[in-house]
Amino acid sequence: MKHLKVKKEGHICWVYLNRPNSLNALNTEILRELTEFNASLRYDLESRVVIYTGTGDNFSSGADLKEKRESVTRLEAWRNNFGKPAIWSFLEVDQITIAAINGYCLGGAACIASACDFRIASETAILGYPEINLGINLNWLGLPLAVRLIGPAKAKKIVISGENENASTLLSWGFYDEVHAKDKLMEAANKMANLYASKPPIAAQMIKRSVNELTYSGDDAIMHMDYDQTLLTHETKDRKEAIKSFFEKRDPDYKGD
Repeated sequence: MKHLKVKKEGHICWVYLNRPNSLNALNTEILRELTEFNASLRYDLESRVVIYTGTGDNFSSGADLKEKRESVTRLEAWRNNFGKPAIWSFLEVDQITIAAINGYCLGGAACIASACDFRIASETAILGYPEINLGINLNWLGLPLAVRLIGPAKAKKIVISGENENASTLLSWGFYDEVHAKDKLMEAANKMANLYASKPPIAAQMIKRSVNELTYSGDDAIMHMDYDQTLLTHETKDRKEAIKSFFEKRDPDYKGD
């Protein structure tokens, strides 16, 4: 794998998003690698807990806006949604999953965190959904995952405002399960992982699967068009203005067009 670093210690598997020079931004390659790696965990009978984190100072800055893609037809763009399958692959991991969040965790990275079973963050972690500031809706199944964690009002606040939230706020909202000092984050994540790794794996994984079926079974049916909406917003003048103003470091001037 080019953009993932995997380390196994007994019954615990550490997975590092490994593009530190790009703030671990989620390009097409890393999304494919995550999807394939998560699928491979089905055959890993030794690992009982998987911890996802980022190398360097950040979990991930989200989708890679600088990624250069060849021009594709709308049909190709519609079919090649690599983000949503990647997020769904986290929900299908049998093992207990933990997101250990350091630094920035934005957009698609926040979707990854919300798809894990538990989230543990450093006191300096910053999380948000900046999609609206880029002229698009939140997709990748991110909306129902956020609503379940923090409720409809707070989900609307964080997603529609596009503002980032600090760790203490997200802990009080219930998005995070634990918050620790930056230099204690990995130690705390390992402690949490050891707790769940100490439980009988068949029972633990059966319970997880049942909870997920009760909780997430309707998401794909309800949100099957979230990426379709994103493709629609990509065609708007407001989207073009959002991207242009982002790189020009100025306030956008939206026209509702």
